[in-house]
Amino acid sequence: MSTKYIFVTGGVTSSLGKGIIAASLAKLLQARNLRVTIQKFDPYINIDPGTLNPYEHGECYVTEDGAETDLDLGHYERFLNVYTSKANNVTTGKIYRTVIDKEREGAYLGKTVQVIPHITDEIKRRMLLLGKTGNYDIVITELGGTVGDIESLPFVEAVRQLQWELPDEDCLVVHLTLVPYLNAAKELKTKPTQHSVRMLQQNGVNPNVIVCRTEHPIPYDIRKKVALFCNVKPNAVIESIDAASIYEVPLIMMKEKLDEIILQKFHMTDTPAPDLKDWTAFLQKLFHPKCEVDIALVGKYVELQDAYKSILESFIHAGTANECKVNVHTVHSEFVDGNNIEEKLGGMDGILVAPGFGERGIEGKILAVQYAREHKVPFFGICLGMQMAVIEYARNILGLKDAMTTEINPTTPNPVIDLMEEQKSLTIKGGTMRLGAYECELEENSLAYRIYGKRRISERHRHRYEFNNNYVERIKEAGMIPTGKNPDTGLVEIVELPEHPFFIGVQFHPELKSTVERPQPIFVAFVKAALEHKASR
Repeated sequence: MSTKYIFVTGGVTSSLGKGIIAASLAKLLQARNLRVTIQKFDPYINIDPGTLNPYEHGECYVTEDGAETDLDLGHYERFLNVYTSKANNVTTGKIYRTVIDKEREGAYLGKTVQVIPHITDEIKRRMLLLGKTGNYDIVITELGGTVGDIESLPFVEAVRQLQWELPDEDCLVVHLTLVPYLNAAKELKTKPTQHSVRMLQQNGVNPNVIVCRTEHPIPYDIRKKVALFCNVKPNAVIESIDAASIYEVPLIMMKEKLDEIILQKFHMTDTPAPDLKDWTAFLQKLFHPKCEVDIALVGKYVELQDAYKSILESFIHAGTANECKVNVHTVHSEFVDGNNIEEKLGGMDGILVAPGFGERGIEGKILAVQYAREHKVPFFGICLGMQMAVIEYARNILGLKDAMTTEINPTTPNPVIDLMEEQKSLTIKGGTMRLGAYECELEENSLAYRIYGKRRISERHRHRYEFNNNYVERIKEAGMIPTGKNPDTGLVEIVELPEHPFFIGVQFHPELKSTVERPQPIFVAFVKAALEHKASR
């Protein structure tokens, strides 16, 4: 059987949830024992989102093989419980760099290099790449941006060409659009959807299925109207109503028979019905928790929830594993000081100090660590959060009042956190951090070992600075124990305070591997510790 290709486009407005629809559809197809993967094509000229400010683009998601990618790849992994890779996220920047490099090598034999055919040919090559491995029955491709954006045109043109080149039963387009409800008129309006589909059709692409985001149920007569004006069958107009959780969307799409419509188009009607027993059990626990905890997320990008997307989703997974609702209270570290810290953190059952880059908000994070340590509140530090824990301990326990990271103060007399040796000669920023999965060896009597239940783990990284080994022994003698180290470099990956009920800082990003089916162990243990702390109070 040939690989089938589904293209997910969007219209009217951004942030409609193409990534969630793509992931939900993939989940339904996977639940029918089909091998599915999803890829994201982003129209910006950056090579990857690694150099983008989180306010600009949300979090940068890192794959197992070290690719800095769009945050939608996090949704793909959380829904499918399958790793993505460098091949799953392509940007306009990557496309143009490949074409320009080939032109410089003389690969085009003196021809004029143009958007069509050269750019679109490279886009098509990348779109079909995963399907040619033979590992997948279905490849879903999400196109970033909205139809009508100038920067998206080459992607839409590539889809048009593939609709023409591939057999009808191997290629399908799902178009996500908005059906708004006008409160003054007390009715749903289909005109934005009609315009969006017409724009897509003007570019030569005909959608096979239209998914309508809506706040109100769409009656049959309105679906029929959309179908009539957009040239699809009425059963191919799918309602995607607002859900209480993104994890409910696969069940909504199953109820709407999105997977059935697509499999009929692909002539794959002999596949088994989707098995979503585990997914439904997860939702049952999610919507019916037995208890709740309050956890402070201390960070510097808290105005935009997408900046900490994987952390927030990890709390959902870990909370559900504990049959507990986790209320995450974002605390802006820039505005934390000695006068208001009790007000901001006093009622919390746990404190997580989040990752980040740069000087802004650093002192607030250090104060949050100190508060958690002194008040015996369960503490979890991730990446920069772990580094702040080391600095706080060096300052307040070792008495090194000027302890700092060289990221903030390159001339500090006590660089307890320093730039990794191999980073010192680098001048290029993009894609040069320590990225992807690395192994870590745990001390047997440690909290980390009790959490993971094994000596060697693998977690994903994204950083340039490390715990300076010149200070490890002094800090260890004072009571902060390095309980996890990279077996190849000897660099410290985990620090703990054994005298504290729950205090752990990790240099890696554990949130990147948490999924619905496999909640991340440290998050699960942290939520459990927060529950115990709440009970003890």
